[in-house]
Amino acid sequence: MTFLVIRARHLAILAAALIAVPVLFIAANKTMSVFNVNGREIPIYSVERADNKIALTFDCAWNDDDVDSILDTLDEYGCKATFFVTGDWAEKYGDSLEKICQRGHEIGNHSYNHADYTKLSKEEMLADMEKCDAAVESATGEKPYLFRAPSGGYNDAVVKTSEESGRVYIQWSVDGIDYGGADADSIYERSTAKTRAGDIILLHNGTDHTAEILPDILKTLCAEYEPVTVSELIYKDNFTIDHTGRQIKK
Repeated sequence: MTFLVIRARHLAILAAALIAVPVLFIAANKTMSVFNVNGREIPIYSVERADNKIALTFDCAWNDDDVDSILDTLDEYGCKATFFVTGDWAEKYGDSLEKICQRGHEIGNHSYNHADYTKLSKEEMLADMEKCDAAVESATGEKPYLFRAPSGGYNDAVVKTSEESGRVYIQWSVDGIDYGGADADSIYERSTAKTRAGDIILLHNGTDHTAEILPDILKTLCAEYEPVTVSELIYKDNFTIDHTGRQIKK
């Protein structure tokens, strides 16, 4: 009788293990967002799409002077964007962050205070990401899962730490370079001239001319493409990433 009890317990444990294995395997595949290509960890820069979707993203780390203008323009063109915010920005401008969410846009983690992640340990990176998450969640009630390192600066350790923490690391394939005294015409040209389906566009709020030129940018892009959030653009499973960071559906 004792033998049968032990055997039953073993069978129960084995059954639980067999059930758990495929669940963990599926979960891991669904959250995987980076690939090792030629010995380097590569995150998502763009997405191979059969449709005309693109993603417009804004990094928020400076002020909130132009947030209302940007949101009004996005509404005018029926566009949803992804805003990567730093935690200290979220704390300073919680009302603006709440507006961004209420208008249906997506929030991503952009570190707490724009530290250089390539100089941080894994533990320091995780603590910083979590501090940003807490600030965003305090203002919006939602915890972001997308991540973009400050200045897009990453190495293998940064990408792997983001991935292992359950976050999806997002870079960009089109850079408006809208800061540092950039003029409006140049921002427009860089944001539109080479944009193709599947591109992720980088802009910033708190600059001299981004809000000013955004209507022209969207007028051009929306004539050919459909701007969506990053989460709507990327694939969640059954994909690979090539050496350029382009996500490709299997």
